Amino acid sequence: MKRMTCATVPALLALALAVGAALAQPSPGAGSSMTGGQAAPAAQPGTGTRNMPDKKTQLPRADRKFIEHAAEGGMFEVQAGQLAASKATDLQVKSFANMLVDQHTAANNELVQLANAKGVELPAVPRHGMRKDIDKLGKRNGADFDQHFVREVGIKDHEKDIKMFEKAGKKVKDAELKAFIDKTLPTLREHLAMAQKLPQAGKKGA
Repeated sequence: MKRMTCATVPALLALALAVGAALAQPSPGAGSSMTGGQAAPAAQPGTGTRNMPDKKTQLPRADRKFIEHAAEGGMFEVQAGQLAASKATDLQVKSFANMLVDQHTAANNELVQLANAKGVELPAVPRHGMRKDIDKLGKRNGADFDQHFVREVGIKDHEKDIKMFEKAGKKVKDAELKAFIDKTLPTLREHLAMAQKLPQAGKKGA
């Protein structure tokens, strides 16, 4: 019995190895299926990445540039409005400035959310020329300050913004960005109309 057992054990081991080797060999019809099954989970993230373009390239260059410029303009309006809200002497000008701060801040927040969703990096501060204009405005006082704020910010800057928004509204490709433009344009036109009615507007605002 002992000899028989000793002889049987190697035979069983050999049989087990043979069966294992046979199982390890893919059948002719199962080869592609197994490969596909193994590759599918690994390929899934790659497919998702291709379907979702890199954040920096989601929007056309012109759309991204408009968002950046609109953000700078919005920040300029808020900063100039904050300055006028504290420095203007005329109550109507103060009220107008506070309104600009509130409404441009709301528009800026919407634009930030849109930019984040589209992967557009916004500037941290307005461009140098805009900051310089605010510095110059801050050096004025009294009625002179009020007049320049109304004419330069309330009228001139809003006229420029309206033209930029109108032009972009006809060219931007992104539907959400187009909706933001359509929503913001009436507000900009309202701001301009209000500024033109202020006494400080003078002949230039008529």
